[in-house]
Amino acid sequence: MPDTKERLSLLWIFALLNYLYADVVALFAIVDSPNLADAPHLPPWALLSSAVLMEIPIAMIVACRLLPFRANRLANIITGAILTLVNGFLTFVPPLVGARTPALPEYLFFATIETVCTSVIVWKAWTWTGVEAAVSPERVVGNPGRAIQDQGTPI
Repeated sequence: MPDTKERLSLLWIFALLNYLYADVVALFAIVDSPNLADAPHLPPWALLSSAVLMEIPIAMIVACRLLPFRANRLANIITGAILTLVNGFLTFVPPLVGARTPALPEYLFFATIETVCTSVIVWKAWTWTGVEAAVSPERVVGNPGRAIQDQGTPI
């Protein structure tokens, strides 16, 4: 059974793949539009902002595996909440207030999955206890003999 660090890392990989594929699908929709001149052209600050937002789940994949319990839990709660709010706000709020968005049905599909996934990340991190972190099994990839010693069985 994988520990919480591994599960959170796996959820960040899942979220990242959904973010990336949604963006690829959106690019195909823009390229296939009848009038390419009508395609949105983002200013440099918007491109930088989206690059920073994409770097967050990329960094969290590694952070989940390397950070100690308290920092790991806090990082997952904060970054998961930020991405949930940003994604939810940019995807679901504009249509509710009557703004027209280029949100395609397939993009809404991915955005819903992404929002649910980052919400699950926040919930898993929020309910993650220090007791679970203290008793979670050590990874023994590099030293399988240590696992045998830790169990009290002589090598």
